[in-house]
Parts: sequence; structure tokens; C-alpha cells
Amino acid sequence: MKRRDALKLMAAGAVGVLAGRKANAAPDKPGEITWSRKVPVRYDADVAVLGGGIAGVAAACAAARSGAKVLLVERFAITGGDLTSGGVASFCGETAGQGEVLDEILADMEKFKAVEPYKPYPQADHRVFDHHILAIVLQEVLLRRKVKLLLHTRFVDARVVDGRITECIVCGKSGTEALRAKQFIDCTGDADVARVAGFAVMKGQPFSLPMSMMSFVRHVEKQEPQLPEGWFEPVKTKEALPMTSVWPNGPGSNALKIKIPMFDATDTESLTAAEIRARRRTLEVLDYYQRVLKKPWRYDGCSPQIGIREGARIAGDYVLTLKDLRAGRTFDDGVARGVYYLDGHKPDDDKRTYILKKSELKVPPYQIPLRSLIAKDGVNLLMAGRCFSAEQLALSSARVSTSCAMMGQAAGIAAALCVQKRTDPRQLDPQTVRRIVEERGGKLT
Repeated sequence: MKRRDALKLMAAGAVGVLAGRKANAAPDKPGEITWSRKVPVRYDADVAVLGGGIAGVAAACAAARSGAKVLLVERFAITGGDLTSGGVASFCGETAGQGEVLDEILADMEKFKAVEPYKPYPQADHRVFDHHILAIVLQEVLLRRKVKLLLHTRFVDARVVDGRITECIVCGKSGTEALRAKQFIDCTGDADVARVAGFAVMKGQPFSLPMSMMSFVRHVEKQEPQLPEGWFEPVKTKEALPMTSVWPNGPGSNALKIKIPMFDATDTESLTAAEIRARRRTLEVLDYYQRVLKKPWRYDGCSPQIGIREGARIAGDYVLTLKDLRAGRTFDDGVARGVYYLDGHKPDDDKRTYILKKSELKVPPYQIPLRSLIAKDGVNLLMAGRCFSAEQLALSSARVSTSCAMMGQAAGIAAALCVQKRTDPRQLDPQTVRRIVEERGGKLT
């Protein structure tokens, strides 16, 4: 019995039933259990966005501007994903011309004097900001547009009928609840919705693009090494250092970004191991800076979550390819644009090494088609951000926050149009989506 058929959510007024199997199903196998529970269908929206990273924020904002009733589910206390909870305080790529959602976010950040002045790409390939302020700005932008926020809430499961998602199960402090929507957008980064729905996904083989941990240090007058003797395996030589980038982090502070390879963000035990390894590695590397380089840096902590470059990518109606990027390809249904270089670090070592030669990393501006934002196995599932439909090396460019924001805006526009026209993404005229993207400040050429 397929998982999508096993989960039955039957409305009974305000209450539904989540049934683990049919009444006449076979008994549980050893090592398995069947469970069922009545859950309230507490939320009803036009568009449900699962995941509140920059793609999810842009999708929710764009759909709301188009008149849709929007609900955004986020597992942490703040939105922004890797940019905020992950401590990655930098917009990579081109920040101008990505659309009105990112424009509004940047304008608000400028009011706080919390983002670097604009320089065009590639004159500057990233734009540093204060990630604590960004968390507040994103929250206010969403509330301004009347997006319903569910924070501290995890996506759990989905009910799928003939390829159509009808409800999602979420769990927050109120317990397990159901939300119903006409259109769903997977912005989880790791294709969580698509995977539990049984839709096809793709993953890096044998390994995904490596993760990175962001940690923070304060500058003090004098700092002795903090790592006690006998703890972990301190880095003793420059040659033993993993790839480590030193980032600005405001006055008297820096951020350290450390490469953590060979873990799977879609596997519970592997992701747990990655977090443990990353925090140990952080202190091992910091010990080198304190003990060998004599840096007066005091450890101020790590980001609450490790930075993930690649989890799972959803197989869409079109898979964006490396050849598309190298050719600077445009599409009739192009709705987003990428410019960033192929930032594909080797997934099986912790050094500053790339999958490709450095002479092969640059790409011309290219477009991302609407078809790459539509799950091929789904009727009403769009996606945006790093779980969109692309080859691994194409993802290594398109996964950056600026392109993710543009994808999110396009997906939100498309979802809202589907609600207005009482149809689904494949039945939309992609030129209509493209026109609205451009009308809202998205530069596609």
C-alpha cells in the first residue's frame, strides 16, 4: 500500500482523522507500528508555504500581494533559514533586479543601516548584512502583507489524492493539526513535502554538496586557548586546517565558516552527526587561531543550525542542467534568473577544492523556467529554493539566496494565479507569470 494512500484525512466538522492504514489492512510487520489519530483541520488557506527560508518568505509575500490567503509554516522561531538561523549573513549574487519582495527587504535593511551598500555582480559577489536584524525585517514584511505565520511548527505529513495534496499535517505547541489549502509550495530546502508525498526527488551521488557551520568570535584584549587538553583533535598545522572562511560580523567580531563534508541533510542520524561534528570542528579550528596564530578571539557560539547547500531536489517538469547554465539559456517560461558562479565544492573532502576546475566556474546569466518549479508527480505542488528541479552543479549556482528569492516570488505568483483561475500550475499560461514577475521588478534579461 502506498504511503500517499495510507494517510486518510476525513473531515468531520472541524475534526479530521489521520488513519495510518485501512481497516482491513494486514497486521503490522515486525519492527513496524500503525497509528491513527484524530486531528483538527485548524487552518484553511488558498496557498500554504512550507518552509520559511528566503524562498518561502518571497513565495508567501508574492502570493499575498496577489490577493491569496497565505499560511507560512516555519520550524524555527524566526524566518530566513540559513540567512538567519544558519548565521549566513550575506546575500550572494546580484541583489538588484530580483523582484519587489527582495527590494522591500533590502530597503528595510538599509533603514536599519544593517546591510552593505550595493555593488553590482560580479564587482561584488556577496553583500554582507546583520542577520539578527534580517530576522526582524522578514517578520515585519510578512506581517505587513497579512501572511499567517506558524512558527515553532514542523511539517509532518501530507494527504495526497491522485497526485493532489489536499491537506498537510503540522505539529507545533498545540499538538498535531491539519492545514488545508488549494495550492502548496515546498520551500523546505530538503524537499520534505515531496518526499513524504511519494514524489520523485534527486540527491547528490555519492554525496551531496558539503555543509558549512557558522560560528562567531568576539575580539578581546587577550585570549588564551579555550579548548581543554584532551578534548577533540585540535588543528596543529595550516595544512591540517579544513576550508575556513573568516567573515565580518559587525564591530569587534568575526564569523568563521567551516566546511563539513559527507553528510546527508535528509537523514535524521546523518544530520545529527553533522551537527555534532561541526561544533567539535569549530572548537578545533578556533584553537588553531588562538594557539598558533595568537588571535585574541573569544568563542561566542555557533549558529543554531548547520548550513545546508543540498538536501534533496524535487524532480520537476524540467530539470535545469549544467549545459543550460553554461549556454546562458533563456526559456519561454523563464521566471527567475541566476548569475552566480558554479560554487560546487568537492563533497568528499574538507579542503577548498571544487568539483570543476576554477577556470570552469563562471557562467553567463541564465533563466530558471517555471517548469523547474512544478513537481512532475504532483498536481498542485510548486517548489522554490534549493529543492527546485536542477542537476547538482546547476544547483551549486542557483541555490544562492538572491536566486532563491526570485524563484520564491515566481512560485508565489503562480500559486495565487491558480487560486484566482481555479486551476493548477500546468494549466497556467507561463507568459502571464513571467509578465507579472517583470512588472514586479524581476529582471529576466
